Amino acid sequence: MDDNYLTVEALTKYIKRKFDADPYLKKVYVKGELSNVKHHSSGHIYFTLKDDKAQIKGIMYARQAAKLKFSAENGMNVLIECDVNVFEKSGSYQLYASKIEPDGLGSLFLAYEQLKETLQKEGLFDARFKQPLVPFPQMIGVITATTGAAVRDICTTIKRHYPIANIKIFPTLVQGANAAPSIVQSIRQANALGQIDTLIVGRGGGSIEDLWAFNEESVARAIFESRIPIISAVGHETDTTIADFVADFRAPTPTGAAKMAVPDVVELKQRVQSNDVRMLQATKRLLDQRKNRLEKALSSYTMVYPERMYRPFEEQLSRLEQRLEDATSRSMTDRIRDFQSLQNRLRNQMPMRKLALEQQRQKHATYQLQMNMQRMLSKKRQQFQTNIRTLNALNPLSVMERGFSIVYNNKDDVVMSVQQVATEEQITIQVVDGQIDATVLRTK
Repeated sequence: MDDNYLTVEALTKYIKRKFDADPYLKKVYVKGELSNVKHHSSGHIYFTLKDDKAQIKGIMYARQAAKLKFSAENGMNVLIECDVNVFEKSGSYQLYASKIEPDGLGSLFLAYEQLKETLQKEGLFDARFKQPLVPFPQMIGVITATTGAAVRDICTTIKRHYPIANIKIFPTLVQGANAAPSIVQSIRQANALGQIDTLIVGRGGGSIEDLWAFNEESVARAIFESRIPIISAVGHETDTTIADFVADFRAPTPTGAAKMAVPDVVELKQRVQSNDVRMLQATKRLLDQRKNRLEKALSSYTMVYPERMYRPFEEQLSRLEQRLEDATSRSMTDRIRDFQSLQNRLRNQMPMRKLALEQQRQKHATYQLQMNMQRMLSKKRQQFQTNIRTLNALNPLSVMERGFSIVYNNKDDVVMSVQQVATEEQITIQVVDGQIDATVLRTK
């Protein structure tokens, strides 16, 4: 019974073989609106194509996506060349796009508009970044193909208008897949050379495909980064490229760029001659004016009678001189008085004078000290002698010299009464010249 049922895988493979076998699904042309656009890091583009009644998922692999001239975006109406097949893993069918074109707009024109909008938002077209041209360049750099008519027109025009300028040609591819890298390399080479005053970048006319290298982002950024002023001269006057917007100046043609890059020697010569005439005329007018002013000055009252002009000032000068002398005299007197006062003060403050005064004070103090010491010594000597006499009067030895003695009992007490000793007691008698040991025989 189970043999009647298919697996999901088997059913999906069967449906896929049906898609593979259908010749009408090998190359399908379908149009619609893009939504859910996702640019994968691998380079693949995933999207949904829809109209007002249906939608289908799709993918464009990186190999085909790299060839797109524009950026696929949500809401864009497109024409897609693709094949239709089944994605087995999800069991859904989807578009595998090989080409995508804008519906109603050319892909190149759309890519041009997208890049123009992006660079304009970044400010690459702003006038504040534009560099001025060198008014009298010594070397002109030309970036173009060496085989076209543009290089001949540029060189001929420069030599005719400004023959003293040197021309440096940078042979460059200006058409084809390798044109953009070649233009970028030439711009950087010219900047690295360091001798170029002005660069002309361009080529002759052609279709939008022929001129496309000058619409590449890498070329636009190389022009913007150039330190040398660049004149863009691409195609005819009606041709406009991204390079024209980024360049410092835009010329309608290569010949126009050559005229813009250098001054016209004939015009310069005429300008110099005109300036010479104007300078001569201005110099003559100035000399005439100065001559008239000199004549008027020489005939003026001041110059004819000069002494009358300064006569009133002589008296004033004399009065001022007298006032100056008086003021100077008074000032000198005051200064001398102040000087003498300061000199006296200084003399009083001189160290030698102070030293002499201090020496006098020291001598006087020394004399006073000596006198006070002598008086004090005399006073102390008298007081000492008085004390000696008093001590002599009170000295027991003096009394003993008159025959008196002092008796001490065996307790070394002075015997003042017979009651203090006993019979047979040892006593000591102190006389003026020594001691006498004795024994008490009796008391009365």
